[in-house]
Amino acid sequence: MNENLFELIRARIPDPAKTVIETQEGRAIGYADLVAQSGRAANALRACGVEIGDRVAVQCDKSPEMIVAYLACLRAGAIFLPLNTGYTLAELDYFIGDATPSLMLCRPKTLEAMRGLGATRGVGAVESLGDARDGTFWAKVEAASPEFADVPRKGDDLAAILYTSGTTGRSKGAMLSHRNLASNSLTLVDCWRFTRDDVLIHALPIYHTHGLFVATNVTLFAGASMLFLNTFNAEAILARMPRATAMMGVPTFYTRLLEHSALDRETTKNMRLFISGSAPLLAETHEQWKARTGHAILERYGMTETNMNTSNPYDGERVAGTVGFPLPDVELRVVDAETGAPIPPGEIGMIEVKGPNVFGGYWKMPEKTAAEFRPDGFFITGDLGKIDARGYVHIVGRGKDLIISGGFNVYPKEVESEIDALPGVVESAVVGVPHPDFGEGVTAVVVKEKGAGVDEAQVLHALESRLAKFKLPKRVFFVPDLPRNAMGKVQKNLLRDQHKDLFKR
Repeated sequence: MNENLFELIRARIPDPAKTVIETQEGRAIGYADLVAQSGRAANALRACGVEIGDRVAVQCDKSPEMIVAYLACLRAGAIFLPLNTGYTLAELDYFIGDATPSLMLCRPKTLEAMRGLGATRGVGAVESLGDARDGTFWAKVEAASPEFADVPRKGDDLAAILYTSGTTGRSKGAMLSHRNLASNSLTLVDCWRFTRDDVLIHALPIYHTHGLFVATNVTLFAGASMLFLNTFNAEAILARMPRATAMMGVPTFYTRLLEHSALDRETTKNMRLFISGSAPLLAETHEQWKARTGHAILERYGMTETNMNTSNPYDGERVAGTVGFPLPDVELRVVDAETGAPIPPGEIGMIEVKGPNVFGGYWKMPEKTAAEFRPDGFFITGDLGKIDARGYVHIVGRGKDLIISGGFNVYPKEVESEIDALPGVVESAVVGVPHPDFGEGVTAVVVKEKGAGVDEAQVLHALESRLAKFKLPKRVFFVPDLPRNAMGKVQKNLLRDQHKDLFKR
């Protein structure tokens, strides 16, 4: 049996003439168009030297053409490697060096710089793909035949690699198979009641799990349609709600929509489902949204390595401050973080998951992979949580010191390493503190050398060329010493508490 993710999607297309993507400008793309264009793109990949199992790195602006490139990789048996558009050249150098792609697709404006990087890292070809059906790669697509013999894939064959930053500062490539993505998509279609009649407002980026493997894949598996927005725009979203039935977003989407007087029960009367994820949704936001619209936001829990693990129920109470129940094909348990022993309901421990959604390991990091899995196959998420008496899962913290800002993962060690390398800096500690828009605001506390003149502006300026914008501290503070416990470990809990009101409005 061919378990190629694309073949599974193709088999569920309801009507080839049906519109699957409507762009922000009003351009309609049908399912038949998507099949034909992805066939052309698969042939273009071959013309660029991409073979079965090769990685295709993509740092492009959001567009239907990027979706086409993703589907083409599936069809060609290549491994899709999307990269955050905010990553700097310094960050990209690591990803490209680690993943060793045979092809890199980039924005037209960065083609020259990317070709320089590609030459340094031995990338076979570097082409551009724009958001206006332009770029050197799209020219190859338009010149190619739509006929392509899809490569048969087994369920365990890799479909994609998504990089997630590591606590040591070294990013890890999570290897996701065709079965990982297909199983999770089919489960979510069923749990969230998606059908061919649904119209999804798609305002998420498509270089991470939420926007690509949840929003896009669920739409395609349901045979539904997307109203495709290049970026989040509150006015554009509100204008499309009368034509839509569902929206997936991060908490920031909902807090910013709540600022608009046009958000009310009349505007949202055609909508059947609002989904939130990628960061904790405040109970206050949940309650305000329900009061204004009559809709209870459905919060779920997932991560790069596993796609989605839990969801509040479609039918049943969506409890604010929880992420619902484990999905039907997911096993979830809470254990003692040190011993791995199960703990009673209601007590806080480490969340571990197991299921067909869970990735196969980290790219070229077998020791790290082995360390993150229990002998019985459960993946150690690094998230602290509990299961209440009703079975709802609560996420209460993160054992891996992760900061989630605006739906993006920020690992303090990576930011700290860059700050510590600056002249005049002795050491630093980076924490996340509550932020009304972003969930958490990245905050740096720095110890500088005696007599050093380094200040907040200098630190931020130096980091701009080294880190993606979402990783940059929103504030930098200077202290004589960092607080430490008896073992010498920095007490970040004290720093978080000290600055907990920093971003209060």
